[in-house]
Amino acid sequence: MLALDNLSKKINLLIKKQATLEAENKRLKTIIASHEETEKKLTAQLASLDNNLVSVRIDNKTENAEEKENMVRQLDKLIQEIDIILNTLND
Repeated sequence: MLALDNLSKKINLLIKKQATLEAENKRLKTIIASHEETEKKLTAQLASLDNNLVSVRIDNKTENAEEKENMVRQLDKLIQEIDIILNTLND
């Protein structure tokens, strides 16, 4: 009887551990999906920035100094935001 009780306790512990691991696995899958979605958005944003940069380079000859400074500030700000998001994803 004692052996059956011990076996029953061990089985119950394993069942609880499995449930805990399944819950953690589900949570981690949700986090991964979120990070993948963020990565897709950042990739799209980066592609857009690349396109904008090409446009900026083409239009660079016709812009005045103040417009150039504004554009550089905007690009720097976007790059900083991307860096912050990437650092967050890496944590």
